[in-house]
Amino acid sequence: MSRPVITIAELAEHVDQEVTIRGWVYNWRKKGKLRFIILRDGFGYLQCVVFRPEVDEPVWDTAVELTQESSVEVTGMVAADDRAPGGFELKVSGLEVVHIAPEFPIGKKDHGPDFLLNHRHLWLRSKRQHAIMRVRSELEFAIRDFFQSRDYTLIDSPILTPAACEGTSTLFETEYFGETAFLSQSGQLYLEPAAAALGKVYCFGPTFRAEKSKTRRHLTEFWMVEPEVAWLRFDGLLDLCEEFLSSIVARVLDRCADDLERLERDVSKLEPTTQRPYPRLDYEEAIAKLQELGSDIQFGEDLGGDDETALTELFDRPLLITRWPADIKAFYMQPDPEDPSRALAVDVLAPEGYGEIIGGSERSDSLEHLERQIAAHDLPRESFEWYLDIRRYGSFPHSGYGMGIERCVAWICGISHLREASPYPRLINRLNP
Repeated sequence: MSRPVITIAELAEHVDQEVTIRGWVYNWRKKGKLRFIILRDGFGYLQCVVFRPEVDEPVWDTAVELTQESSVEVTGMVAADDRAPGGFELKVSGLEVVHIAPEFPIGKKDHGPDFLLNHRHLWLRSKRQHAIMRVRSELEFAIRDFFQSRDYTLIDSPILTPAACEGTSTLFETEYFGETAFLSQSGQLYLEPAAAALGKVYCFGPTFRAEKSKTRRHLTEFWMVEPEVAWLRFDGLLDLCEEFLSSIVARVLDRCADDLERLERDVSKLEPTTQRPYPRLDYEEAIAKLQELGSDIQFGEDLGGDDETALTELFDRPLLITRWPADIKAFYMQPDPEDPSRALAVDVLAPEGYGEIIGGSERSDSLEHLERQIAAHDLPRESFEWYLDIRRYGSFPHSGYGMGIERCVAWICGISHLREASPYPRLINRLNP
């Protein structure tokens, strides 16, 4: 009778059965006539017990020679055991080596961030990084399900673009067959005409910002999800931000409980996010509160990281800051009809000092206003003629936002730097591996 080859995730279906599992030696320890091998297979971790009196001598000899990250096929009986990692262990009867690994570069001692990033391709194998990547994966599926279940159409925006979305100072420039092109910093400009065609759309892909920043909140390449909705006004946009965040966080909490536990994440700090409504502050109110808290920030200035942290410490869930001064926001935002010096813009700040995770606005639907804004921002008019066509041919109210995946992953996982939220982070001083 052939033994089934299973993954660690399938152990519960095979208790008291003999199975084979393929994976890598994550760790091991010895105790007299026992060898305890912690096996990982990408789906979980399993303690495999080799008891010398119960196995053939070649099996014991193989168990003794195993090294960290050696690849193996292990055969044995699945036993339920609450004391074992994951609640199961494997009583080994057979052990086949696929490859014996030399000494693994990443040991139990502490390593600096540069060393770990230089070995990112191997660092991904650690329990912590494994858990973060699983959370990221679930988050991305939650995002897609959120929009697909609400009849949004996915639009794949181009990465090579002829114009900037928010000015050229933070763009990567490249030569394009005798012309200048840029790596996209947002898919938004391409989503707006798609919204006129399809009503509710979103894009989800890589974006690039050439900011020479070394803070824990910045990467030069990151993934962003951006919905754009026809006929959606500003108040509806705020509701959409709340509905979106509450839904995706609830999904991750439900499906990634083991991963968050492995990360030692205090999920009680995330649970309030699943409940609406969220607190909202007009920008002017936010400035007043910061001044009460001792900040010297003045009306008209952007919020710094310390300002964002101070405000979010007042609440237990994400905070929406609304109606920003137009001068510090992008050219395409709709002016507040009650005060045209303000834009109908929102920043959503995550709790616990993680800062802005969503930025959005109602978009200007006035051709004349956009023409003035393009000139005021010294943007090349010819590069935006196609964008202005949206207002020439059936202009309509519409709104949208963008959320960087890495910032959201960092917040949900409780990690301090975005470099761990990306499988292969790109920083101003790092292009490898």
